[in-house]
Amino acid sequence: MGITGYFQLQWKCLVVVALRLLFLVPAGVPARSGDSYLKDNITVRQGDSAVLKCNVDNKVSRVAWLNRTTILFTGNEKWSLDPRVVLLNTAVTEYSIKILNVNLYDEGPYVCSILTNKKPESTKVHLIVQVPARIVNISTDVSVNEGSNVSLMCLAIGRPEPTILWKFRSSKGNRIITEGEYVEMTGITKDMSGSYDCITSNDISPPDVRTVQVTVNYPPVISRARSTGTAVGQKGVLWCEASAVPLADFQWYKGERRLLNGFNGVKIENKGKQSMLTFFNVSEEDYGNYTCVAMNTLGITNASIILYGPGAIHDVNNAALSPTCSFLLLTLVLTISVLSKF
Repeated sequence: MGITGYFQLQWKCLVVVALRLLFLVPAGVPARSGDSYLKDNITVRQGDSAVLKCNVDNKVSRVAWLNRTTILFTGNEKWSLDPRVVLLNTAVTEYSIKILNVNLYDEGPYVCSILTNKKPESTKVHLIVQVPARIVNISTDVSVNEGSNVSLMCLAIGRPEPTILWKFRSSKGNRIITEGEYVEMTGITKDMSGSYDCITSNDISPPDVRTVQVTVNYPPVISRARSTGTAVGQKGVLWCEASAVPLADFQWYKGERRLLNGFNGVKIENKGKQSMLTFFNVSEEDYGNYTCVAMNTLGITNASIILYGPGAIHDVNNAALSPTCSFLLLTLVLTISVLSKF
């Protein structure tokens, strides 16, 4: 440092000391000497602007704005290096500053020091910065097998301290399930699969919402299987539906023989959780019991479905018996009944 720079630095230090002595502002302490007026706290949202007002009159000889140990303005001269802090050109009875794009570092005490007739006065305000609630960390989407334990996390920041709610959304409706940063699920079931919304708010701005998708994998369950009665020469369709995650693969069998799409006049069509076996021209040989098999990586299940002709009799299990079989069964029952009388 040259001699000129040294003297410039020393001169600035002397000016700061002189200002502190002038306004009786000890280092590190807001102005307290003379008459002091404490105004209400000023609350502003992060990113907005804050206006700090100070009333003066024509008896004022010197005036300054200070923040903690930093001099912001003395009269019309700016001391702060922060371009966000500006002096407002307001009425002659007002000496106000404006802080643009307020952040958390701006929070704290501010002092307007005034010298009137060699008597120091000060007006103190405290700037409070509020921060909208914001989610800063959340669990990623989850895919687990049924019966597993699942823990979801959602962390949020804000001032005042934000609240966190979890909402569960599924095809059956929406509901709030818990409050707090964590959701713990033990022995998860397929009914708990869906969207979990983390909602955080502190009433400073609209809530911040983020979603975790929970997928529960489970083996196939055949929910519907429909037998069909169709006359010879007509079109017949056997229909099978299975719920599963991942989606089930379907196969069709007659006895031990697997049916293939496009062979022997049949068509197999799989759409999502449904499978259809179509006969374009039903023959006597097509009548009988068919098996719909649904499988995925977690398991396999099957259902028996019958293609029957006109006049066939159904049992309680939705099976079908041909007219010939039902006649033989009826004859057998009558014979047993007659023999039991002797």
